[in-house]
Amino acid sequence: MDLVAGAGVAVGSAGKPALLKRLASAVVLLPVFLLIVVKAPAFLFNALVVIASALALWELMRLFEQGGRPAYRTLGVVAGTAVTAAFGASRLLEPMTLPALVLALAVGAVLSAPLWAKAPATEPAANTLLAILYVGWLLGYGILLHHTSPIGDELVLFLVGVTWIGETAAYLVGSAVGRHKLAPVISPKKTVEGAAAQVVMSVVSGAALGAWLLPQCGTAVAIAGGALVGVVGQVGDLAESVIKRSVGTKDTGGIIPGHGGVLDRIDSLLFNLPAFYYFTLAAGCR
Repeated sequence: MDLVAGAGVAVGSAGKPALLKRLASAVVLLPVFLLIVVKAPAFLFNALVVIASALALWELMRLFEQGGRPAYRTLGVVAGTAVTAAFGASRLLEPMTLPALVLALAVGAVLSAPLWAKAPATEPAANTLLAILYVGWLLGYGILLHHTSPIGDELVLFLVGVTWIGETAAYLVGSAVGRHKLAPVISPKKTVEGAAAQVVMSVVSGAALGAWLLPQCGTAVAIAGGALVGVVGQVGDLAESVIKRSVGTKDTGGIIPGHGGVLDRIDSLLFNLPAFYYFTLAAGCR
């Protein structure tokens, strides 16, 4: 969870209160997260991921409504949360079959919508399908990463740690010296300097955390994993920026002081989780 940063934004002294709020939230939330990952029974970790999925889906469906983008809000939240929860039963339901389930839900929405809606059902069904796949399916890989390996705790901590450290570096460097816009149309405050800092610190933290948490995987794998997380996480962050810009909003909510909504905090992880999961499979780091 990126409890401090937001990928390479350039802010001045006015950003200091926001940074303090982010740090305060991190001080409270990080110990809780660590306890759930390392000490709590597996079902509590699953519950944490499922709750995060439900909240993020609710925020995303609300954004669609506020931006005038039709969607089936209840269906999106319920079905997307169910898809995330299904990853906890991966022995019964292989994760790669989940897109078929989501498509079936979308087809059902298309066929049933004319019974109560005058507008064509294609657009709300497409928006609902996007939400289910984007949040429900991608976040489910957090459960897979944690539960399908004897070193699941370490893999989760490595991924979250590298993501957090990299994005914190992006925030601080972008705030201090960021001058060149990374993607001005999509996210005007993100900078090239912040993005570069995120990749560099992701590699450095990957090597350090790998030596501590994943010594059996080797230094090369840890460094490559850090680089992957540093790059893919930024793509995930920009993907959420595209969605927010398309509906004309800056934040998805305000549930976490200084951070915005849940979706704002997990946008990088949504892309990092499946990428890192398949990377560890290919690298034999399981």
